[in-house]
Amino acid sequence: MIAFLSGRVAARGGGTAVIEVGGVGMTVQCTPATLAGLRVGDTATVATSLVVREESLTLFGFADDDERDVFERLQTAGGVGPRLALAMLAVHTPDALRAAVAAEDTAALTRVPGIGPKGARRIVLELRDKLGHPQTGAPEVTDAAPATAAAAPWRPQVVSGLINLGWSAKDAESAADAVAPEAAAAGERPDVATLLRSALRKLSRA
Repeated sequence: MIAFLSGRVAARGGGTAVIEVGGVGMTVQCTPATLAGLRVGDTATVATSLVVREESLTLFGFADDDERDVFERLQTAGGVGPRLALAMLAVHTPDALRAAVAAEDTAALTRVPGIGPKGARRIVLELRDKLGHPQTGAPEVTDAAPATAAAAPWRPQVVSGLINLGWSAKDAESAADAVAPEAAAAGERPDVATLLRSALRKLSRA
């Protein structure tokens, strides 16, 4: 297993980052929040999970070990593959997912594109004893928890993140418009992960 990558960020975009390790560029699939903390040219370390399929080897990258561990545990639930697990972590923080499962909050889980009420109930049933309890005080499910500081500009990252989660470009642009006042109120460096989650909530209500 490849537990982490550490090296220069050679490229970033479209839901992936390329990290140069020993002269080799390693592509990793990441959540928008993780991507927001990676800057081209900087040295970075990301926790990773290697998903092996008959036709492919795919690396998924995370801001820390906890996010990676939750990603792997999510996949023990029936119907949850790596793409859906990544989408879950794009919408909710690890602690928010723990809180949702512990409280049997299926409404929070159905905010993730690709999860319906039936799937949410199955996830709660199968993961109740696997994710554990929130680690950082009172859980926060409906509102986004602070995440890695975003690199400007925020809009392309939010739009790209929504498209990678399965929304159309038109819907992604509309959602970005909807959270623009929130971004403006946050100042010069709005948090991309927070804006993305706000955009997802607005799309889920549409």
